Amino acid sequence: MQISVGLAFPGELKDDSVICYICKNFDIQLNIIEASFSMSDGWAILQFEAEEPELKRTFAYLESKGIKIQKIQEEKS
Repeated sequence: MQISVGLAFPGELKDDSVICYICKNFDIQLNIIEASFSMSDGWAILQFEAEEPELKRTFAYLESKGIKIQKIQEEKS
């Protein structure tokens, strides 16, 4: 399954390597389409490719960190 999402990062995560963490700890392929980060907040448009259960685990982790997720496009394979 392939899905593109927009993520909104709260400022308190500015020193956390969230994207690196999910690449290392979840069985997903990740493509950064566009991103912008500052000391107060950040956003990114990412494209994920993985099995649906692994995507759900990944998104649950992101939400637990206070990151807002907005689905942009989804393609089931």
